[in-house]
Amino acid sequence: MTWWATGNRQSRLRRPPLLHIAADEGSGPVVILVHGIASSSVTFQEVIPLLTPRHRVIAIDILGFGQSPAPDGCEYLLEDHVSSLAVTIRSLDLREPFVLVGHSLGSLIGTRYAALNRRGTLRGLWNRLTRHGGVSRVVLVGPPVYLSPQDIGDPRVRARVAAYLRAYDYLRTNKDFTLANAGIISRLLPKGIFEITTDNWTPFVKSLEHCIESQTVVSDIASLHVPIDVIYGALDQFIAPGSMTVIERMRHVTMHRVEANDHIIRRGLARVLVRVIEADGAAPAEPAASGSR
Repeated sequence: MTWWATGNRQSRLRRPPLLHIAADEGSGPVVILVHGIASSSVTFQEVIPLLTPRHRVIAIDILGFGQSPAPDGCEYLLEDHVSSLAVTIRSLDLREPFVLVGHSLGSLIGTRYAALNRRGTLRGLWNRLTRHGGVSRVVLVGPPVYLSPQDIGDPRVRARVAAYLRAYDYLRTNKDFTLANAGIISRLLPKGIFEITTDNWTPFVKSLEHCIESQTVVSDIASLHVPIDVIYGALDQFIAPGSMTVIERMRHVTMHRVEANDHIIRRGLARVLVRVIEADGAAPAEPAASGSR
């Protein structure tokens, strides 16, 4: 049971905290942007100006990062992230379906939100949070898809994913090493793109362990009936080669590979993302910029 659910048993007033809305610009069909771990809505700085001429664009900082709250006692389970996203989206009082875009950890959060919203199997608080608006499409950017190694048949992919998971465990258990190297990387990037500090250390390690190392994204994608686009850079250092094969084979999923791009949403990937969002029926982006299955 999550920290806020436990509180709800003791007090009806306790609710998942509202997240910081970093941008709400433009008019037209709504696009909601959800960034990833150790980051902020600055992630989408190349995307927002391209979308606002034709869309209302809403960028939200996830729980524990950016300017969103980091509540004491929070375990940063996927449910914690999703519940805060749900109350925040509900506070917008959206009446029309929207496109939900997630980057990195945000793609895992967004997919889980869409899956639970669709199922409608949970009662009480969840139904009240999600009854307004609905997800019409899901766009995942650089999703870190890691099945449990024992569930991966291909020995080469199994070894790669296991290596990634060991690396994440090392980062979590070696704080000084992680903070020192994160500081070097963050100085090379725009402020807010990648930051691991003593202030967000707890949200970082708990989100890494509870949401990325242990995740539900494959089953969540499989449960959805809306179109899903997956966009990733050919040089994305957080995607284990072969790890996305399982979702590539799903009929409602379209893959878009962006050459010469890593995990960060740079200008080339931003243009592909915008074309995918604006494409009718989730058509593939231009062949020169990306490939699709």
